[in-house]
Amino acid sequence: MRRPLVGALTTLLLTGTTVAGVGAGPATAAPADGPKVAAKSKAVDFAGTVALSNCSGSLIRMPNSADSDPALVMTNGHCLETGMPAPGEVLVDQPSSRTFSLLNSTAGKVATLRATKVSYSTMTDTDVTLYELNTTYARIKQQYGIDALALSGDHPVAGTPIKVVSGYWKRIYSCNVDGFVHQLREADWTWKDSLRYTPSCNTIGGTSGSPVIDANSGKVVAINNTGNESGESCTMNNPCEVDENGNVTVRRGINYAEQTYGITKCVGTGNKIDLGLPGCELPKPAGEEVRR
Repeated sequence: MRRPLVGALTTLLLTGTTVAGVGAGPATAAPADGPKVAAKSKAVDFAGTVALSNCSGSLIRMPNSADSDPALVMTNGHCLETGMPAPGEVLVDQPSSRTFSLLNSTAGKVATLRATKVSYSTMTDTDVTLYELNTTYARIKQQYGIDALALSGDHPVAGTPIKVVSGYWKRIYSCNVDGFVHQLREADWTWKDSLRYTPSCNTIGGTSGSPVIDANSGKVVAINNTGNESGESCTMNNPCEVDENGNVTVRRGINYAEQTYGITKCVGTGNKIDLGLPGCELPKPAGEEVRR
């Protein structure tokens, strides 16, 4: 997974790397790999993204969310303020008062949003935390003029142009979906059907939790979470790919995200997490009996 911010900043100081957007206006990384698709693509900016104390995130809504619903913020499971969930651990409906800086299209802070609870968090099969806020989509739109990003209910397609939008660094990375990984393993965690980027999405620490946006539809299709930094196999900050036959592949310098379409099948009326909904495959808390 992307290192904590202290580690990322240390690396930047040692290597002399410059991070676009820090102390300056927003910047965009290298152009997308592969054929140009600018004529088809929607404009993607920072509106609706958020910055956390140590990660990135986004204000999101489900296909069936109502304007009057309490709004949701999405980031990684490993960005949870109480520490990374253990393998197999699932947290639901935990109190939280975490705050988020809501950004506009040019990465300017327009508001501080506050959570009332962690609706869902895990690092098993996926790497996600969903926070419920103390305000609604309608109120946010009325007060700040910001719409939530729409979460796609469809599996993304290889070759699609994407944008990884980091609210923390105020930076947008552009690349394509390179493909999908049967299992992505990092230290003690395993994620399923992960999305692999083409090389120009060279994300760094602090980009954890960034929404991955389909540049054609403008919808969120994944959440940025990790990359292989030094070529090690299956260790912390060095995930490995495992195929259906157990074969392991290491791709140094390549980064990954976890798909989010499955989340839409687990959110019911009022934006409430309902792990018993038909088609919901998110991991459940240990010992929980879920209706079908």
